[in-house]
This record gives sequence, C-alpha cells and structure tokens, in this order.
Amino acid sequence: MTLHENEIPVDERLIRALLAAQRPEWAGLPLSAAGAGTDNTMYRLGEDLLVRLPRTVDGGRSVRKEQEWLPRLAPLLPCEIPDPVHRGTPAAGFPAVWSVHRWIDGDEAGPKTVRDWTAFGNALAGIVDRLHRVDLMGATREGGLDWYRGGPLGACDRWVGRCLDDCRELVGGELDVGTLERLWRDAVALPESVGPQVWLHGDLKPTNLLVRDGALHAVIDFGALSIGLPDAEHATVWDLPPDARSAYWNALDLDEPTWTRARAWAIAVGASGISYYRHTIPAFVAECRARLDAILTDAAAR
Repeated sequence: MTLHENEIPVDERLIRALLAAQRPEWAGLPLSAAGAGTDNTMYRLGEDLLVRLPRTVDGGRSVRKEQEWLPRLAPLLPCEIPDPVHRGTPAAGFPAVWSVHRWIDGDEAGPKTVRDWTAFGNALAGIVDRLHRVDLMGATREGGLDWYRGGPLGACDRWVGRCLDDCRELVGGELDVGTLERLWRDAVALPESVGPQVWLHGDLKPTNLLVRDGALHAVIDFGALSIGLPDAEHATVWDLPPDARSAYWNALDLDEPTWTRARAWAIAVGASGISYYRHTIPAFVAECRARLDAILTDAAAR
C-alpha cells in the first residue's frame, strides 16, 4: 500500500536483486514479508536477519541514524535493540540507503503477550531512564538528530491546530476534540522545558516494544532517534493500560508540567495520525483514536 508521495515500490524480486549485488551470500535465503510501518517495509531473511527498507528516499536519513548510532548505544542499554549488520547502498530500482539487521525474536506488547502491566511499565521506565542518561558522545540536534518531538511544543502549534481541525471534521462526533484542544493549549501555555537535552527513542509505542515470556525484552525501530528535551518521549504511555502508565510515571517521578507536555505530544501525534493516514492505514488510525480516547478518559479522572 502506498502511503507517501514518491514512495519507492518494493517487492521480493527487488530485494533479492539488492542482496545479489551487495551480499550475495544471503541472496538465496528464504524471504518473507515481516510487516510495514509508516516509514519502512520489512522482510525476514532466513532465520536470523531482517531487511529494512525506507518507503522514500528521504527516509534514508533515519536508516543512516540507526546504522551510525545503534552499535554505540546497544552496550549501554538494559534491553536488546536492533543490530545493523549490513549498510545497504542505493542501487538500480532502489535509490535509497537500506539495512539488514539481526532478527530479534519477540511479540508486540499487548494484552495477549504482557503478563504484568505494572512490571511492564516499570521496565519501560528503566529503559527510558537509562537511555536519557547515556552520554551524548558529541552528537547534537544539528547533526541530523533533530526530530521535531525533541523541540518546544509551541513550534508545532500551527500544524497541530490544523490536525485538530481535521479531527473535528472527521471524528468530531465521536471524540471530544474541544477538550483535546484545551489540553494542548494548556501545555503550550506552560513555560518551555529547561531540562538538559538527552537521547530520545522518539516512538516507544507498543508495536516497537517486543515481549518475551510475558516481559519487555527489546525495543526496536529507532528511526526517530534524536537528541532533545525528554517531554515527548513519555507520550506513548497513553497507548498502554492505566496500570502500566501509572507505574511508568511513578518510576520516573515525573512532575506535572512534564506530564502535561507529554500528554500534549500524545495529542499531537494522535491527531496528526488521524489527519494524515485516514485514507491509507485504518489500523493506525484506530491506534491514534484509542490513544486520544485514553487521554480523554485519563483527564476526566484527574
């Protein structure tokens, strides 16, 4: 399914051609689709490898980030993360950089895979805390690590407002968009965060959290890896059940302004997802709807 303008078409024949040219020892291994996100398409290669291809040439920027920084971050984190073993270069039929990673066994976090949501929230908080304490190793936002969610909320006010307007038109009869807009405005009105810049994963939603034996085992998809203010990192906890969210908050001892900004980032991502993908990825739109519903329920109870 095409999601973006100038999307690069990918199929098994293309991937085998790329492998034959760059890693011929892998070209004959079994190949099967392993999922597709909003920015990348994945194929399992043999038993131990994963081919990861950006949907657009611009998406190659995220691939390069992973290739450069994941090997440096991996020894410093308390969980498994992707291990790039091949840096694919542009070729005929595929004008973008691409990667081959080690395959990581595990299931997406969800009610059928997580045994204890409180323990899960604590484990996720531990990973986030460790990541945010990792030395920047000379990296800066200006060096290609400037994902928008690591900056100030106010810089996004105009486009978030447009996305909320779209939501009002599309799902206003089912979602209290007025309250979501008020929560967004409350956060924008706060003084800007003055904490130090840190490493950010940028997209810790359940589909990027792998579970093994009922517990959090690995974090994948570092395409949004960046350096910035930590507020937005906490936004995806509204994709988790209340027990996990509460455990996460308590484990990190987050203050109210940080929580308010994190909630605003969750609104921004949810509203923009509904606006941009409403005609292309119904499952992702449903995830965004569920996130916004959880925010409204949570806000009503506080």
